[in-house]
Amino acid sequence: MNKIYPSAAKALDGVMKDGQLIAVGGFGLCGIPEALIDALRDSGVKNLTAISNNAGVDDFGLGKLLQTRQITKMISSYVGENKEFERQYLAGELALEFTPQGTLAEKLRAGGAGIPAFFTKTGVGTIVADGKELREFDGETYVMERSLVPEVSLVKADVADRSGNLRFNLTARNFNPAAAMAGKVCIVEVEKIVEVGELAPDDIHLPGIYVHRIVLNATPEKRIEKRTVSTRA
Repeated sequence: MNKIYPSAAKALDGVMKDGQLIAVGGFGLCGIPEALIDALRDSGVKNLTAISNNAGVDDFGLGKLLQTRQITKMISSYVGENKEFERQYLAGELALEFTPQGTLAEKLRAGGAGIPAFFTKTGVGTIVADGKELREFDGETYVMERSLVPEVSLVKADVADRSGNLRFNLTARNFNPAAAMAGKVCIVEVEKIVEVGELAPDDIHLPGIYVHRIVLNATPEKRIEKRTVSTRA
């Protein structure tokens, strides 16, 4: 089966629909699928619920989809670098399911592993636990969290072979493997495509069984979210 598509737009074609639950890999602007996000914006699909650690910045990453009002709900851990995210949320224009970062990662991992729910102490006694089942184990209170199974996952990897086996680059791995495993359909953007067998087995971070479509973006912008430098004495 050919998993390689000639463009990001073609890779999304026939998959993206209004009202979907999607997951998008990345942490800040590190490891985000830039070309797929642009193609999703250009597709015009709307009323999306997006699972992502955060929503990029105002003019990059998922921030582009907030500007066009294509996202109506975020399931996120952090909102601090995106003023439009903050404005829409405070104005009641954007729904937010605020989720502790480790819980968000586990909700995706559990979804990919076929585990419907799990218990965690994180969030007990806070608004995170409101309306959720609480249970006691060994004298400690835990809150039940449902796993996440997005209809489509958009992820970024460094290298893919033609079967979809993936290798990620350092910290750009972040949420990408968990998002890829959880999605019913996984579309991956990569900087390099190699033949099957060129990736050593121990160099494969995610097996191709989780990957359905691949698109090449050899020259992503890789914008730095916030540059902090020190001055020499």
